[in-house]
Amino acid sequence: MTAIIFAAYLIGSIPFALILARRWGAIDLRQAGSGNLGAANVMRATGVTAGAVVAALDMAKGAASVWLAGRLSSEPAAPAVAGLAAIIGHIYPIWLRFRGGKGVATACGAFAVLAPAAAVPALALFVSVVWLTKYISLGSMLASIALPPLAYALGSSGAVVAAATAAAAIIIFRIDSNLTRLLAHTERRIGARA
Repeated sequence: MTAIIFAAYLIGSIPFALILARRWGAIDLRQAGSGNLGAANVMRATGVTAGAVVAALDMAKGAASVWLAGRLSSEPAAPAVAGLAAIIGHIYPIWLRFRGGKGVATACGAFAVLAPAAAVPALALFVSVVWLTKYISLGSMLASIALPPLAYALGSSGAVVAAATAAAAIIIFRIDSNLTRLLAHTERRIGARA
């Protein structure tokens, strides 16, 4: 299973945000806006289309890692561990000195496969919060917090609930700077340019 975890980490660490932002003509994304290598910062730096493409690709990384683990390993926990590895790869990519994105879109893709019944209401919460407040970080944080209890309540395996809990903890840790800006009323709302 070690090889599967490592492969999932490498898949997760593909920096689509950095690659596509450059293709769309943005400066180095690490020097723009929040400096984050995620879909929201791509959207601010280069536009909605690029941000949407990056979000889709980042979700695909998580989903692909889970799917491959399910196909290549007979261990029941392998897909959940692979999904978590992909999220960690996105947040801490080896190619970029372990400085990546927040992991939210990759987690969305992973848990859409691992726990679709829990991912749907968590995604609905994310969309609702972002719609009402225009803060992607707030929606991401609340959806991440909601995912583990939703997964547990809706009958996900122990491995999936543990992976959701670990993913939520890591994502919230990474969103900490956003929370500081939210409390200081300096966080950028959706649509604000970098």
